[in-house]
Amino acid sequence: MNDVVVTGLAVAAPNGLGAANYWPAVLAGRLGIDRVSRYDVDGYPSRFAGEILDFDVAAHIPGRLVPQTDPVTKLAIAVADWAIADAGVPLSDFDNGTLGVTTSNASGGFDFTQREVQKLWTLGPDHVSAYQCFAWFYAVNTGQISIRNDLRGAGGSIVADQAGGLDAIGHARRLIRRGQRLSIAGGLEAPLNPYAFVSQISLGRLSRADTKEDAYLPFDQRAAGYVPGEGGALLILEDAELARERGAAQIYGSIIGYGSSFDPHPDRGRAPNFGRAVRAALADAGIEPEEVDVVFADAAGLPELDAAEAAAITEIFGPNGVAVTAPKSTIGRLIAGGPPLDVATALLALRDQVIPPTVGTVAPAPGYDIDLVLRTARPAPLRTALILARGFGGFNSALLVRR
Repeated sequence: MNDVVVTGLAVAAPNGLGAANYWPAVLAGRLGIDRVSRYDVDGYPSRFAGEILDFDVAAHIPGRLVPQTDPVTKLAIAVADWAIADAGVPLSDFDNGTLGVTTSNASGGFDFTQREVQKLWTLGPDHVSAYQCFAWFYAVNTGQISIRNDLRGAGGSIVADQAGGLDAIGHARRLIRRGQRLSIAGGLEAPLNPYAFVSQISLGRLSRADTKEDAYLPFDQRAAGYVPGEGGALLILEDAELARERGAAQIYGSIIGYGSSFDPHPDRGRAPNFGRAVRAALADAGIEPEEVDVVFADAAGLPELDAAEAAAITEIFGPNGVAVTAPKSTIGRLIAGGPPLDVATALLALRDQVIPPTVGTVAPAPGYDIDLVLRTARPAPLRTALILARGFGGFNSALLVRR
């Protein structure tokens, strides 16, 4: 099978728009989590989130698309434009039937939907936007990016909560290995309007901390939930040989392995299958655990889930056998947007030979035998990184990237 490489990447995160702003913020441990600012959350049990507050819609989105799209799609369109520009790829030079888009999204267009449902309830059906028929849908990001760039190759949209962000990249890689010329892959989310926020609170997994510094503490003995956030990342994936032939400006790394698994129902009393996804990714890459230099953790921020992840990492790599980090501790969990952002972060870490820190967490909880990178970035010789993701409902995914 031909190598699949990443030739462009772009991110949108609460602590930085674009990789040039995001990466220094992550290395410095700059917190993008704060009290929700868009509406009054005094009556909510959870009050903190990772909001993107500096995205200028008018500067990045054509006027005709503004009333047609949810905030998540506006972000997706802009991030796709940035990724294409970063790759320096002349899309018009290629057969558009060989260019595709695969994205993941688990919350859809919540903001658009809340507004239109309110119109339906208060004013009647004649006042509901015709664009509601697609603006709410999980696949709309793939569709709008494809239309904007005239990409008519294979692609799709994957819904698997957090894990879907890695599944989208794994699927795009598979398409390229089958002959597709290029794929835009990743995920974006914007689930922070009241309807979306309350929906997440109902799951019982959000932090109810009183301060932003204590709101999201993965692997800490004080961990008591996660903070939701918005944003994500998109990657430009190409066949390695064809990327070099066209003179790609840079190659961030190769996607060398991918694996997924599904947990049994909790009522069955069987252990989760998180480790199986990791082993599948290692087998797909044809490498041994000792060849992995850093793990970007799923970092659920809930004691039972953190313990299960720490146990899986320890079982495969040995006690303190590999550096582990959770840079999402600076911005919250972005559902399907989080894992692609972790992939982009891992590629930047491989480029600069430094591991970004986990912030807030003081030390791994007792019994977690993992080498967690805390507080400050750690310079290290890095060649291979593993990115982990779990989705609500039993989805597990793992992806390996190599410098």
